[in-house]
Amino acid sequence: MTQQVTGAELLIDALKKNGLKNIYGVVGIPVTDLARMAQRSGMRYFGFRREDSAVNAAAASGFLTGKPGLALTVSAPGFLNGLVALAEATKNCMPVIMISGSSERHIIDLNRGDYEGLDQYNIAKPFCKAAYRVDRPEDMGLAVARAIRSATTGRPGGVYLDLPADTIGAILDENIDPESTIIKEDDPAKMRPAKAEVAHAVDVLKQAKKPLIILGKGASIAHAEDGVREFIETTKIPYLPMSMAKGLLPDDSEACVAAARSLSFSEADVIMLVGARLNWMLSHGNKFNPNAKLIQIDVDPDEIDSNKKIEAPLVGDMNAVFEELNPAVKKAGIKASQDWLDALKAKKDENFAKMQKRLTTPRSPMGYYGAMRPIKELIRKNPDTYVVSEGANTLDIGRNVIDIFKPRHRLDSGTWGVMGVGLGYAIGTAIETGEKVVCVEGDSAFGFDGMEIETICRLHLPITIVIFNNGGIYNGAEKNPAGSDPAPITLDAKGRYDKLSEAFGGLAYDVKTPEELDKALNEAYNSGKPAIINAVIDPALGKESGHIGNLNPKLGIKH
Repeated sequence: MTQQVTGAELLIDALKKNGLKNIYGVVGIPVTDLARMAQRSGMRYFGFRREDSAVNAAAASGFLTGKPGLALTVSAPGFLNGLVALAEATKNCMPVIMISGSSERHIIDLNRGDYEGLDQYNIAKPFCKAAYRVDRPEDMGLAVARAIRSATTGRPGGVYLDLPADTIGAILDENIDPESTIIKEDDPAKMRPAKAEVAHAVDVLKQAKKPLIILGKGASIAHAEDGVREFIETTKIPYLPMSMAKGLLPDDSEACVAAARSLSFSEADVIMLVGARLNWMLSHGNKFNPNAKLIQIDVDPDEIDSNKKIEAPLVGDMNAVFEELNPAVKKAGIKASQDWLDALKAKKDENFAKMQKRLTTPRSPMGYYGAMRPIKELIRKNPDTYVVSEGANTLDIGRNVIDIFKPRHRLDSGTWGVMGVGLGYAIGTAIETGEKVVCVEGDSAFGFDGMEIETICRLHLPITIVIFNNGGIYNGAEKNPAGSDPAPITLDAKGRYDKLSEAFGGLAYDVKTPEELDKALNEAYNSGKPAIINAVIDPALGKESGHIGNLNPKLGIKH
């Protein structure tokens, strides 16, 4: 006689047989026992304080490992809390599966009024790459296999898996063999570009006098660093990394021209986009040399010609593209000209000198650059460390100052620019890698998910959080001329964020100079314990919206 099993057991078996071991979530009706069962089966469950942070942790897992991260939420409000992070993961191309318990279909479909009743499956569809609902327990294995494939193939993204309460608790018919319901996902074949497309791209590169490569996070997600490195070492073509592509090659590489961004954009005559989308982060290509020819490597054919004409599209799996392209450029003998490299180096040297002056000029109260210097030095000495960053000015300045030396060692708010991702990303990163994490936060950004410091302390994770506290959203110097209420962007500059860490058993530091920050940072980092450093910044510093103030409509209000 076949042993009877529940839908929950079939789900857990399918997840485990597909190599998915960690679940990030918030429990409650109807998924509490599902989390207990997963934990007792040998999976690891990590409980959070809010669902969006749990989904963000799962998204970080997907970015780092290439396998979809798993998040678990309760129904309705919990599902909605997680949905923003699921949409963020989809926009950022991070493979993640959000599993949510939901109400029974016969109650929802007739709008009979259930506890936390919501048609979650249909609500989720527009906000993720794919959504599936499991109405029969025997379909759990199929649902897991389809979710994994949707999350990881083509352009990765978020998948929603809807589990009605009666499916979770349903007992499989005793005449069905449970093993027959577990489906293991196979690795799909890699899509390759046509040989004619590769030959055309090589011809375009042959004609270039001032070629440039822009590395996007698509190359990081594809784990394409070996192919990228071989291409750049072969051709000597200079490259500029987008923020989450930093570290594919070390930021101190001679070929890296991040410090000469404006010159490289305005003068390059051939620009090769490697997993980088021509969206708002690249001004839709509008700051490029208008006569530049574009080569684009992307897994998604819909991305081609999205904002600019692409002269040579190379559509396919990133690693497969470089397997075809690298031998072709070697055979063609393509090399960047020394005159172009010398011009870029001169501009880099000029801008490095300006940066060094900013980093070392004393300020009281402390400025952003002086406060970034200790973090920059720590990461240089400890290149295995992961950096997570969010904020406006904190994010923008940190991206320019803090060098990254290894692939996928920097995570930030990415394509959608959403705040409140930092602690979730940091937790997922620390769990998946076992390495130390430095989380660099603006004080406003920290406020979105700050209670996850309790999660960090409860899990004893080696995460050091540095909060740049200038008392405001962008800055804390604005006054309300019409009354005593605080101005719209004003926060509490005297706030002691470090006390939150102390409350839950972590280390706490309040610092006001780069020297104090350096001492606190190294002490916290070397301890391997959770820590918050409240770094007090001049409230007058900080541009509105950071580097993207042009996106904020100006209504003629003086401030």
